[in-house]
Amino acid sequence: MLEPGDETAGRWLRESGPVALWHALSQDDAPPPLGASPTKFAGLRLRAARARPALDLAAVAALGGRFVCPGDEEWPSQLDDLGDARPIGLWVRGAANLRIWALRSVAVVGARACTDYGAHLAATLGAGLAERGWTVVSGAAYGIDGAAHRGALAANGPTVAVLASGIDHPYPRGHTELIDRIAEQGLVVAELPPGDHPTRSRFIQRNRVIAALTRGTVVVEAELRSGSLVTARRAQTLGRFTMGMPGPITSGLSAGVHQLLRGEAAVVTDAHEVVELVGSIGELAPERRGPTFARDLLDPVALRVLEALPARGGADVAHLARESGTPRDLAQGKLFELHSLGFVQRCGERWELVRGAHSTEGSRRGGT
Repeated sequence: MLEPGDETAGRWLRESGPVALWHALSQDDAPPPLGASPTKFAGLRLRAARARPALDLAAVAALGGRFVCPGDEEWPSQLDDLGDARPIGLWVRGAANLRIWALRSVAVVGARACTDYGAHLAATLGAGLAERGWTVVSGAAYGIDGAAHRGALAANGPTVAVLASGIDHPYPRGHTELIDRIAEQGLVVAELPPGDHPTRSRFIQRNRVIAALTRGTVVVEAELRSGSLVTARRAQTLGRFTMGMPGPITSGLSAGVHQLLRGEAAVVTDAHEVVELVGSIGELAPERRGPTFARDLLDPVALRVLEALPARGGADVAHLARESGTPRDLAQGKLFELHSLGFVQRCGERWELVRGAHSTEGSRRGGT
């Protein structure tokens, strides 16, 4: 009903609450919010008249998805940093827990019409981050976005696609298969309800979600007027790490990155340097020495996967899926959750228990 990033409507939502705001927009005799302009209020009432929340919930449920809003256990609280521009909720496809995956996440963004050099960097970076247990977040667009997602998928790692359309409206159409694969192995997230289409302004507003959701943003290739620079600068204003991968000085597709690097962005050349930088941000980086939550607070599926791990040595995903009676993609997603919480570690294609892992009540390092 509300357009993404509408701070005025977001302020009304914060001041009056969702029930009162819905009543004001859907009932002809209800007074408008204090200070609302007649034109804007009339426009929102027209949108409210077209809203069909029950049908939207049924549509996303048919895809195996869900709606996550502030206050839910799965809501990533770092999105609250957006203030009144915070999404009213997110539509999510995929079995993993969005909040837990976002604890250790990095955005990889860049040009749609990228070079072979840029695509190689993005794919290698996506794979390297995934191998280290970091979630790769991007926008599922052509070019750098798609290469970063594919790199993470090839490494059997976690990745999240944030769409500028409804969750049932894969965009670009040429990436329908990729987006479906991400939904199987990772997560697909959308702020707009099912059926909505992308617009130029919605792409820009989508970028704020990518910036806020992650612990840092890496720009691989970008021209001087690039949407990926909007993401990076929004990340800066939110206090996130902003990084860039330098390219040839003769390439226009590196000009935007180099401009960013002349400001507050840090130079990075591989996944190790990204993790070294993002992992040094104290409370925002989870400790690897032990779990964040007590073992008995794990959900039943995660607990089954954890208990399937041998006391000594390791096991691959196929073995753990079989032993825990869990579908492979779901078991893999739970392993990355357990990794974020400090219970397990990845050694190549195998997973092992972290030695000395125990409950750390009261410690919530890495986010809330």
